[in-house]
Amino acid sequence: MNAADAIARILKAEGVEYLFAYPMNPIIEAAANVDIRPIVVRQERTGLHMADALSRMSSGRRVGVFCMQNGPGAENAFGGVAQAYGESVPLVVLPMGFPRSQSGVNPNFSSALNFRHITKSAEQVLVPQAIPDALRRAFFQARNGRPRPALVEIPSDLFNEEVPEPWHYRPAPEVRSAPDPEVVERVASVLAGAARPVIYAGQGVHYARAWAALKEMAELLEAPVVTSLGGKSAFPENHPLALGSGGRAIPRTVHTFLQSADVILGIGCSFTSTKFGVKIPKGKTLIHATLDPSDIYKDIEAEYALVGDARLTLEALVQAVRPRLGGKPRGRSGDVARRIADVKAEWLAVWRPKLTSNAAPLSPYRVIWDLMHTVDVANTIITHDAGSPRDQLSPFWESVTPLSYIGWGKTTQLGYGLGLAMGAKLARPGQLCINVWGDAAIGFTGMDFETAVRERIPILSILFNNSSMALEVPVMPVSTQKYRSTDISGDYAGMVRALGGYGERVMTPEQIIPAIRRGIAKTEEGVPALLEFITAQETEFSSF
Repeated sequence: MNAADAIARILKAEGVEYLFAYPMNPIIEAAANVDIRPIVVRQERTGLHMADALSRMSSGRRVGVFCMQNGPGAENAFGGVAQAYGESVPLVVLPMGFPRSQSGVNPNFSSALNFRHITKSAEQVLVPQAIPDALRRAFFQARNGRPRPALVEIPSDLFNEEVPEPWHYRPAPEVRSAPDPEVVERVASVLAGAARPVIYAGQGVHYARAWAALKEMAELLEAPVVTSLGGKSAFPENHPLALGSGGRAIPRTVHTFLQSADVILGIGCSFTSTKFGVKIPKGKTLIHATLDPSDIYKDIEAEYALVGDARLTLEALVQAVRPRLGGKPRGRSGDVARRIADVKAEWLAVWRPKLTSNAAPLSPYRVIWDLMHTVDVANTIITHDAGSPRDQLSPFWESVTPLSYIGWGKTTQLGYGLGLAMGAKLARPGQLCINVWGDAAIGFTGMDFETAVRERIPILSILFNNSSMALEVPVMPVSTQKYRSTDISGDYAGMVRALGGYGERVMTPEQIIPAIRRGIAKTEEGVPALLEFITAQETEFSSF
């Protein structure tokens, strides 16, 4: 069996159903021969974004795989791998390399060398018999510990060489670690004695599938829960103890309860310092529970640290806290829930004029509000894009089921959301999958809407067109006034129709809900749809 066929057989053994790709790479044809469906994109970055979403939707159990050609294919893929690395998403990346006789010759691009700082592991296979072990290592690294991309580069002249028989491949196992029991007991005493505890839940809750354990912990402690942007939907946001998610824009509930907390338990989070995350207030007792020990003391000094899988950590804490509380909550959840509801009501009252605005051009907040009240939220997966769509959507969208919101922000490449929505739709074909983006983002990856059409991936794309880079206007006044440097626009609904999808432009408030319903109906017919909303240049977002 030649190397390409052996790789395809290994991918099949690992449960790979889709191979995201851009030709030329011999793995594509070999994969099709074993009934792995190739998804060929218009640019490498979008294919990696699709693989990224596939991994997320399975909590990393199904690892997204992407392959590309050597030279420009590998070079163009760099951004997509960097995005997955920054967001801690497991991928296996299989670039073709230059022939072995040329792989070290300048200026030939070496993936194994150049991707080293944005992958968990990166290696080049030099002999065909090394392929099974190299792929086993890659899948194991991607699937275990902190999830991140792993790369295996295969030189082009190696693909047709024979992998010596007999060879055997056993899929990479999943392993989990638990925190130190002694530290668990100390932390349990702190949590049981807290007067105003708050839980900060990150993306690690999704990867550990710790949703039920998080809910049990919150209800036992009667503690409000805030999630990071990546952790959004890890806790149902219609729960009385839900505060919402944190990012550059946050609900008032997040700010209020973090400020008043005496103890903050961070679970499945890195506490990375970023303007797209919540700033943890000083003067609190911090408990940092994370899978990756390199997160500890990186950006914050926590009094207590637990290293381990989020579900195992939460289950251990519940077992240790419960007897300290006499086996049940103390009975203060009603008061906590009323305070949360009051703060939320006050905050929404301030924003209601924008959320229900009848102005034209449209308020993007009105579009989000009507979208949320039109779709079946529990059966919808939604993601934002970089910039204004993220800051406008995340505070107000109420996620009620796990993995129904794909949040991101450690790095903020424009156009990421389109591939995420397409990958989510492949992973969850029965759910409505939506990406919310702006006219800047569609300029980066918009041509890959044709991929959605060609590959029969019926997503609903919500585009805010304000003919401007609105966030940049206040910081580029001279450039804007003299050279109109922040002006961007186009007929994006027309573009989508030209690519074979359903495109509709919406300009007045009364058209919003009917257009959304038409867009959903088109996706149910199997047609990708883009609704282009002509919006005002909104620069205000919910921050404190």
